[in-house]
Amino acid sequence: MLGPITLRNAQPPARRDSDPANTLDHVDRQLLIALTEDAGVTNKALAGRLGLAESTCAYRVRALREAGIITGTRIQLDLALLGYPLQAIIMVRLGSHTMANVNQLYDALAATPGVVQAFHVAGADDFYLHVAVENAEALRDFVLQHVTSHRVVRQTETHLVFDVRGGAGVLTAPPGR
Repeated sequence: MLGPITLRNAQPPARRDSDPANTLDHVDRQLLIALTEDAGVTNKALAGRLGLAESTCAYRVRALREAGIITGTRIQLDLALLGYPLQAIIMVRLGSHTMANVNQLYDALAATPGVVQAFHVAGADDFYLHVAVENAEALRDFVLQHVTSHRVVRQTETHLVFDVRGGAGVLTAPPGR
């Protein structure tokens, strides 16, 4: 649990810098850490956890949203329980790298049912797709019907995912929490 935060006044500090990341203070960072751990926490619980007034907490979270630092909330699904126990990373290489081809394929791949995340990457490959499917046959069909069917795709390589764990992220809680 995060310790209480002592504030000199109830108003958040003025935002003077055009780069939102440079204007985050200790309270903002603690709010982001807490929300990263549980995005569904109520304002009342969040304020209590951090030792803030509920109005200050709500104001700060709203300011973080308006600054574009908080861009939404997400839930984490158990894909296996939903009937999609097989996950894979599909590496995709293109034969043609025009802006139009890249953007069209990226949009198409990201919009394909079964794609958990689509990454446009640098290096030998152009895209990584994290997909979840019902079984090996569905994975084969996914690659053939939704990836290699695009004329600009030159090559794919598929890697099965054994396990997925979230990382520590970019914000960390203070030691001894």
